[in-house]
Amino acid sequence: MLAKKDSVLVEKKIQVVNKLGLHARPAAMLVQKASKFKSDIKLQKEDIEANAKSILSVMMLAAEVESFVIIKAEGEDEEQAVEAIAKLFEERFGEE
Repeated sequence: MLAKKDSVLVEKKIQVVNKLGLHARPAAMLVQKASKFKSDIKLQKEDIEANAKSILSVMMLAAEVESFVIIKAEGEDEEQAVEAIAKLFEERFGEE
């Protein structure tokens, strides 16, 4: 029998590389992707933390090009959530 895994926070630091930063369209894509996961997902830029499932919260980060964001997830699908959101950043949200 497997022991129940203690909740562990998964984090990944990633750079915003799309030209216009985390503006409305990529923020909406990010929220849509994050909402598919059961885990609690946050984005952190400097000392500001945002709920990745809230468009207003994500927009408040004002993450411009070349800034760094930490993706944090905690829950049953935390690793998949972090990787899926990181992939959006790495693919420049389909821009350029």
